[in-house]
Amino acid sequence: MLVALSGTPGTGKSSVSLLLERNGYRVIRLNELAVEKQFIVGVDKDRNSKIIDIVRLDSYLNEHYKTEDIVIVEGHLSHLLKSVDKVILLRCHPKQLKKRLEEKGWNQKKINENVEAETIDVILCETVEIHKEDNIFEIDTTHMKKEDIASAIIDIVNSNFKPTKKYNIGNIDWSEEILNDY
Repeated sequence: MLVALSGTPGTGKSSVSLLLERNGYRVIRLNELAVEKQFIVGVDKDRNSKIIDIVRLDSYLNEHYKTEDIVIVEGHLSHLLKSVDKVILLRCHPKQLKKRLEEKGWNQKKINENVEAETIDVILCETVEIHKEDNIFEIDTTHMKKEDIASAIIDIVNSNFKPTKKYNIGNIDWSEEILNDY
């Protein structure tokens, strides 16, 4: 079963995926796999980021990892993969997200773009266009330690991805933040 671990950059995906690996989960880092298998089709110079051929990457994952038990596919584009069975979205309040991205040394344009994307639910909207709602889970990481986020993901997996009010989509709404300065 392929499980996407997605979210806006800065929500905790990389840190949490390391903890999931330590707990015995197989983790595929989407960006690393795309580079390794040459699924890069260009570079977005404005964002200083690689452009990934999602269709080829999706096909590769479906062919090579679909039969394994639980495989976590970590990356901020993993929710776009049609081959994933479940999607766990990490979310973060825009003000906290801004602080996290500033601490990473990101430029202001890239920070603003990602904070705005988080505020208006870009990744959630993309996800519900591809996946059924009962296969999508959201975790608000704003005030959580990475160990607690990993524990929440493990709880979701151990419940066999049973829908739960706590992690159902629609509980997180930052839309009023669009009216504020970040």
